[in-house]
Amino acid sequence: MPDRPAPAPSGEPVHVPVMVERIVALLAPALHPQPDRHTRPASGEASGEASRFTVVDGTLGLGGHAEALLEACPEARLIGIDRDPQALDLAGRRLSRFEDRVTLVHAVYDELADVLDRLGVRRVQAVLLDLGLSSLQIDRTERGFAYATDAPLDMRMDGTQGITAAEVVNSYDAAKLRRILSRYGEERFADRIARRIVAERASRPFTTSGRLVEVIAAAIPAAARHTGGHPAKRTFQALRIEVNRELDALARVLPDAVTALAVGGRIAVLAYHSLEDRLVKQTFRDGATDRAPRDLPVVPPELRPQLELLTRGAERPDATEAGRNPRAASARLRAAVRIAEAA
Repeated sequence: MPDRPAPAPSGEPVHVPVMVERIVALLAPALHPQPDRHTRPASGEASGEASRFTVVDGTLGLGGHAEALLEACPEARLIGIDRDPQALDLAGRRLSRFEDRVTLVHAVYDELADVLDRLGVRRVQAVLLDLGLSSLQIDRTERGFAYATDAPLDMRMDGTQGITAAEVVNSYDAAKLRRILSRYGEERFADRIARRIVAERASRPFTTSGRLVEVIAAAIPAAARHTGGHPAKRTFQALRIEVNRELDALARVLPDAVTALAVGGRIAVLAYHSLEDRLVKQTFRDGATDRAPRDLPVVPPELRPQLELLTRGAERPDATEAGRNPRAASARLRAAVRIAEAA
């Protein structure tokens, strides 16, 4: 969820959320009273006015998208989920003016179904997932996500639990390192980098990002070091995904998020690399495709699509936003609306 930091009078980090106006435009129609809606909640929704229009931000970060949605949709209630306790604290301060319209939960987004169950919410009207890293994680060097500065090799989005990047590079064998660098980083020199890491750690374990960057650069052929961005970019992406089990979590949350939507509810997902976007695309495409045999003349209701796509392919930030916020340049936005219940 890359965001550009901006100064705040309080000294707290503030950010400009990616494609915020477009996300509000996509999700807001599900978070306002509609002329053809009855005053009673639809079947499967929790009773009570405050819960009739519930939006789940499964990757709350510093709360920029959440703030924009709450401002644009005064009837909406927010359930904000984040695995990073620091982010929850800062977002809570940012959203404090919305008082009882906000519920914040410390959890990983693939726990969405359990979170809703604990809160007694059966269906929601909107879900937002802004994947990847927040500015809080990128810009605080002690978190160890950035390859441009020397810092402890941590990379945990929740610094209170789980393995660190240092544990990965110091304990995985060369074959396992090669697999994660190839799969999660799409690194064509994965084998060379993995073997170099294993050789170098034999004399001294890795503790900081600076030394790891040097080893990665040395493993890549000289002619390739100056193409495709920073030589450590793909390795650091792969380590971060492995440490936080990001793709596994995304594969679990997407079907649960669709299931949680009421009919007419909307989901928007911001992805930042092809691996994430591929999972989102597949889930939305499957949901928007009927499941009837090709030769069936009429598609029965139980085999009709559950989703309708709201975006044509993956939408990207315009040149103005990408220039203003370089971290947004790789963003891919997809959205869908639920049009039917599951059979």
